[in-house]
Amino acid sequence: MDAWLPLIFMGLMALAMLVYVVLDGYDLGVGLLVPFADGPGKDRMVASIGPFWDANETWLVLGVGLLLVAFPVAHGVILGALYLPVLVMLLGLILRGVAFDFRAKAHDEHRALWNAAFSVGSLAAALAQGYMVGRYVLGFEPGAVPMLFAAFIALCLAAGYALLGATWLLMKMQGPLIRQAAGWGWWALWLTGLGIAAVSVATPFVSPRIFEKWFALPNFFLLMPVPLLTAGLFAICESHLRRIRRGGKGRDWVPFAAAIGMFVLAFGGLAYSVYPYLVIDQIVFWDAAAAPGSLKIILAGALVTLPMIIGYTVFAYRVFWGRDTELSYE
Repeated sequence: MDAWLPLIFMGLMALAMLVYVVLDGYDLGVGLLVPFADGPGKDRMVASIGPFWDANETWLVLGVGLLLVAFPVAHGVILGALYLPVLVMLLGLILRGVAFDFRAKAHDEHRALWNAAFSVGSLAAALAQGYMVGRYVLGFEPGAVPMLFAAFIALCLAAGYALLGATWLLMKMQGPLIRQAAGWGWWALWLTGLGIAAVSVATPFVSPRIFEKWFALPNFFLLMPVPLLTAGLFAICESHLRRIRRGGKGRDWVPFAAAIGMFVLAFGGLAYSVYPYLVIDQIVFWDAAAAPGSLKIILAGALVTLPMIIGYTVFAYRVFWGRDTELSYE
C-alpha cells in the first residue's frame, strides 16, 4: 500500500487540476467574453455562471493543496519558479470575485467599471495560468525563447477558456447571444488549436526521454489515436460553431463536449509525457512524496473531502441547469 500512495495522490492531483481547467475554464472564458456583449447580454452571461463559479475554484484549492501536502519538495520547486504568475493569478481571481458581487449592486454609472474589473480579473487569471503551463512544459528553462513560448501559451490558454465559455453560453443563452457566442467560440477555437499543437510539438523536444515515449515503435502507432481524436474533435467543434454563427441549427451541447474532449486529450498527452516526473526530468514523484504515514492521514481526509466536493458540484449543476436570464439578487 505504501508504494501506491504517491501514485494515488498523483492521480487525485491530476484529476483535481483537470476538473478545474474545464469547470473554472468556462467561467473564466465567460468573463473574457463579457466586454463583447451589450448591457443586458452581460447580465445574462454572468447569470449563466452565477451558481457555479465559486465552487469551480474549489478544485484549484484541492489540486494545489494536494501538491503542497503530498509532494512538498516539488511544491517548493514549482511554486518557487512560478511565484510571480501565481501572484498575478491570485490577484486576478480576487478581483473577479469582488467585481462579480459588486456589479450586481452597483448603480448604473458604476456598472461598467465593475464589468471591466470582472473581465480584467478573468484575463489576468487566464493569462497567468497559461504562462505557468508554458514555463512548466519547458522545464522552467531560463532565457528569452522559453519566456516567449510561455507568453504564447498564455494567449492560447486564454483562447481555450474563451472557447469553453462561448460553447457554455450556447447551452445557456437564448436569442441573438447564441449566434454571437458561436462566433466568439469559432475564433477562439483556432488559437486554442495552435496552443495544443505548440505544446504537442515542444514537449517531445524538451527531453529525449519524452521523444522516445512518443515516437519509438510501437508507441508511435499505439498513441496515434490521441492526435487523430483531437483533430476530429476540433473539426466537429469548428463545423458546429460555423453552422450556428451563420444562423443554422445544431446541437448546442456538441461544441462544449468537443472542447472538453480536446482539453482532456491534451491534458492526458501532457501527463503521459511528464510521467513519472513532477518537474520534467528533474523530480520523480516517488522521490518528492511525503512520508507514508503522512500520506495515509492526508488520504483519509481526501476520501472524505473529495466525495463532498463532487456531490455538491453534481447537485449544483442539476439544480441550476437550463437556460438563464438576467442576473438579479432581488
